[in-house]
Amino acid sequence: MSAPTDQERYSFQAEVVQLLDLMIHSLYSNKEIFLREVISNASDAIDRLRFAKLTEADLADESDESLEIHVAYDKDARTITVSDNGIGMSRQEVMDNIGTIAKSGTREFFQALTGDQRKDATLIGQFGVGFYSSFIVADRVTLTTRRAGLPATEGVRWESDGRGDYSLETVERAERGTDLVLHLREEEDDLLNGHRLRTIIQKYSDHISLPILMPSEQTAAGEDEPAKDTVVNRASALWARPKSEISEADYNEFYKHVAHDFADPLAHLHSKMEGTYEYTLLLFVPASAPFDLWMPEARHGVKLHVQRVFIMDDTGQLMPNYLRFVRGVIDSADLPLNVSREILQSSRVVDSIRSSAVKKVLRLLKDLAEKEPDKYATFWGEFGDVLKEGVAEDYSNRDDIAKLLRFTTTKSATDTPDTSFEDYVSRMKEGQEKIYYLLAPSPAAAKSSPHLEIFRKKGIEVLLLGEAIDNWLITSLPDFEGKRLQSVAQGVSDLGAMEDEAEKEASEKAGTDLSGLVERLKKSLGDKVTDVRTTNRLTTSPACIVADEPDIEMNLARRMRGSGLPSQPVLEINPEHALVQRLDRETDEQRLSDWANVLYNQSVLTLGARIEEPAAFVGQLNDLLMTLAEESD
Repeated sequence: MSAPTDQERYSFQAEVVQLLDLMIHSLYSNKEIFLREVISNASDAIDRLRFAKLTEADLADESDESLEIHVAYDKDARTITVSDNGIGMSRQEVMDNIGTIAKSGTREFFQALTGDQRKDATLIGQFGVGFYSSFIVADRVTLTTRRAGLPATEGVRWESDGRGDYSLETVERAERGTDLVLHLREEEDDLLNGHRLRTIIQKYSDHISLPILMPSEQTAAGEDEPAKDTVVNRASALWARPKSEISEADYNEFYKHVAHDFADPLAHLHSKMEGTYEYTLLLFVPASAPFDLWMPEARHGVKLHVQRVFIMDDTGQLMPNYLRFVRGVIDSADLPLNVSREILQSSRVVDSIRSSAVKKVLRLLKDLAEKEPDKYATFWGEFGDVLKEGVAEDYSNRDDIAKLLRFTTTKSATDTPDTSFEDYVSRMKEGQEKIYYLLAPSPAAAKSSPHLEIFRKKGIEVLLLGEAIDNWLITSLPDFEGKRLQSVAQGVSDLGAMEDEAEKEASEKAGTDLSGLVERLKKSLGDKVTDVRTTNRLTTSPACIVADEPDIEMNLARRMRGSGLPSQPVLEINPEHALVQRLDRETDEQRLSDWANVLYNQSVLTLGARIEEPAAFVGQLNDLLMTLAEESD
């Protein structure tokens, strides 16, 4: 190796310094994870080489024989070395991938580390910062690498003690790939043991489909012959093994590898399809949401393999967006090894795989809901809002997705969504033909809405929809198994058919008696409303606002507009309320106009919407209260 060039020193990105400080000074419950992370990185580098050879002409001559990972230790030097002959890195890639991790979700990583989590490493891999776990056990890390396709003179050596900066120099390196040398801290001598390292590798990395080699025994001092390397792991693709040979622990460890998670998955499916097309699915449902679940640029969690060779991370062709939480592997025997994105987009094979994978995941969730409701409740709490997107995105599976939805209702004992559509239908009252729901700005606003008053009085259950995604859910799901979904805040109340004779008579009488007041209120409010009418939907509130059919549901329209109300809402008044009856006797038209605007603005506020002139509203309300106070003296 030729003499290296002059070293250059660089400062880490500020967030990297924070991360390194966390690694070095925090106490971790499982220090072993560092080895799993660096081996996973080595495995990824070899996978990237395989794929690059198919797509980059200048790498066609790179040897792909004996692709493997080596792990060794040196007691005298107190080092552990992990080497691979994968794609390696150029100087710029080293700086981009190690000197800065702005693209790795570092900010979200720190936000997620709260309380006891600051003393645990369970989030490291998930947030794409696994390389830095080296500093859990090392006080100095040296990385030497050369990217495939570059000349031997363009090797790169990176070194840091994790205290804020790193050195970078160009070196000569004959082999492509990467050597990572960890200089262990004084208290980590237990890792300088072959049996200990083999145990860690077999525990966390046995599933990796590349051979991981270690010397069968350490060379004694003074011996010239190196120890023979032997394979430590099984070195076969887990998904290609018979299911009878795979334990639950094997599945869990494989999931942790592909998902960069440290918790066991909630559920998994392993299926080999034979027939027109041949492919294998090994898919997992995580127990908690990944940090990038709502990041639009994030890649999906399913990896495409062709004949056991990693091709690419899914970007939407293999798994729809609403199932982006799914992790795992799809391996096809019917796609060409040089598969391109264009082929993926127009391939019948991919369409068949996608359709089958989606149906199997939905079936897995259905089984989870039926057989392990506690686990499904966990799933819904983490991914329920994502699954709702599928109602709008996936028409062919809409009915199956609808059966998986869970809601909070007016009969729920807690705020936890625990009611399915099937549960709701089974509890419908005699004569009830519709599934009633209420959209509101938040769950709390939904529970306190005046639109629910008559439904509570009659014991009719209402779905409470307080999440933003619920707007799109409702517009894409007009009915469930023949039962139409009906907003309680839209149109004329249709509960008349369920009223007894006394209720009908009282409603008709009250509506007729207040016809004059209705016209006066309508005149006072002008173009703020399209109509004013009496209603039977209120029992304790004086008024509410609803959307007039066939107008779009009011809360949805309000959210689509960004703020305020849709044009021409309807003000409904409660004919049995004392305030409404008092207004019917009001002779001062100005005072009646003030009351009309107060009722209107109060109704707007109960929807969670903004009133146009809050200062004028407060002024009117204060004046009316003063007048009432004077009249009572």
